[in-house]
Amino acid sequence: MVGPLMRGLDMDLADAVADAIIADNPDSDVQVHDEGGYVRIQVPEYCRLTQLSLERELGRAFPLVELEPALSGFAGRMKQVNDEEIVWFLERKD
Repeated sequence: MVGPLMRGLDMDLADAVADAIIADNPDSDVQVHDEGGYVRIQVPEYCRLTQLSLERELGRAFPLVELEPALSGFAGRMKQVNDEEIVWFLERKD
């Protein structure tokens, strides 16, 4: 399982990230665990988050680089593909 671990300080952002990941990974079993102080979002092997989906869920502009302070950690490897997409994965495929 891979994906972000969101701080529970801004639950609107954590919920929007979870909903955006669900939208961006339609064929995956996305699991969201609210642990009170943080929210763990997990996807088997590969997790994609796009700026477009996150902004749609938030209802406002949100550059992905502004997500970093809300991350308390993540599972797997993380790569910002470009300014509009972040992926978490187990193994590199490039």
